[in-house]
Amino acid sequence: MTSINEQPVPVASPFIGEAEIAAAVRVMRSGHVVQGPEVASFEDEFSALVGGRHCVAVNSGTSALHLLLLALGVGRGDEVIVPSFSFAASANAVRLTGAQVVFADIEPGSFGLDPDAVEAAVTPRTAAIMPVHLYGHPAAMGRLMRVADRHRLAVVEDACQAHAASVDGIPVGSFGAGGAFSFYPTKNMHALEGGMVTTGDAALARTVRLLRNQGMERRYANEIVGANMRMTDVSAAVGRVQLGRLGAWTERRRANAAHLDAHITVPGVTTPPVAEGARHVYHQYTVRVPGVREAAMAALTEAGIGHAVYYPTPIHRLDPYWEPDQKAGRVWDLPETERATAEVLSLPVHPSLAQEELDRVAASVNALEAIL
Repeated sequence: MTSINEQPVPVASPFIGEAEIAAAVRVMRSGHVVQGPEVASFEDEFSALVGGRHCVAVNSGTSALHLLLLALGVGRGDEVIVPSFSFAASANAVRLTGAQVVFADIEPGSFGLDPDAVEAAVTPRTAAIMPVHLYGHPAAMGRLMRVADRHRLAVVEDACQAHAASVDGIPVGSFGAGGAFSFYPTKNMHALEGGMVTTGDAALARTVRLLRNQGMERRYANEIVGANMRMTDVSAAVGRVQLGRLGAWTERRRANAAHLDAHITVPGVTTPPVAEGARHVYHQYTVRVPGVREAAMAALTEAGIGHAVYYPTPIHRLDPYWEPDQKAGRVWDLPETERATAEVLSLPVHPSLAQEELDRVAASVNALEAIL
């Protein structure tokens, strides 16, 4: 039970400081608030995080995925292999192009796409693979890229939760044809709202730039059919400040995770494993609590420890996917996905945690021994 002097420990703590506020005010006073110099500077600065790739800022992570798929020519008649254990936006971006979502199972450690399951899911209609770097742990990109190369498939990385994560020193967002990042307030860095497409292909980057801005680079010189998915200069200015904080925040998240790894010792709770060569950036610190998750959540609530389940329902069981798949006779065999949805529980790991709060999180999890 939380004592009268203890404040609850939040599972997330989005940060907006004076520097972010000053940057936003500066842009608003400038009068140039949409798709201007701040956006261009943010794109240039973010490029350093993804090995110098071209970067195109848009209004959300979902838009980044959607426009990248469109720029690659993915559409009706195509299939894209996606994990069902993710936020719905991963699959929604595919469905919005008119392509069919094909779900593949995950690896139990990383929660990322299982390359063997992806290999088994490839058909003549497969156009792309979309690995999701869930919770900040990179997917098995080496093996996934080999699958993609064998079948000549595009790889679109959903890196929306994985800013500064890497595999064998290679940053996520720089493996495949393109990557997508989100700057929603709860992410490891934010821009109030926004997203970024990353790609090594200059022509693909130009197509995304056209698609985000009604199909034009110059006003009234429309080249293709596009949409309005631009990032504002206010968001970009905030994002630039947050990008400057990302390195220190990431190390703090990693240190917090290491502390929890060392101090959560109760049998029955599995702390997050990290694959060899992977740099986990801990968007979430996600443990497994088999069999008694609801009781564990109630006990943590009583102790004042914030927590959340990401994601309680796999995408393939959500109504927009479940009902059409049932009508079409598609049945997904995803045992690791189903197990993860029943067991995962995310605990506070954000960089604003004080040492005393970290100790409380670990002690409260260890106190679950009575119900495990």
